[in-house]
Amino acid sequence: MMIKNIVIDQHQDWNIVEAGNAEEALKLCTEYIPDYFSVDLNMPGRDGLELIDLLKPKFKNAKFALLTANIQQATHERAEKLGVKSFNKPVTLGSISQMLGYFNEQN
Repeated sequence: MMIKNIVIDQHQDWNIVEAGNAEEALKLCTEYIPDYFSVDLNMPGRDGLELIDLLKPKFKNAKFALLTANIQQATHERAEKLGVKSFNKPVTLGSISQMLGYFNEQN
């Protein structure tokens, strides 16, 4: 909820779709075509990187951000191999603003 509030505060025109786990996210992606994905590493079922690995081929033009409190280098290397930018938790105005800055960068 905190992430959603920060995003809405900065981008009132964005439509935000939330999922509680990877399976729900995959199902929602049959109804919506997101431009940006903010994915938590730790979630019920598949982890965030597994979800991103499934989504990236279907959403080639989307940007993916991984939110994680995991500081292990292996996690960040996995994200890099997938072409995903990692943002460290805790969720703060600063960390979410960095993520939004990444989303707004030109390719």
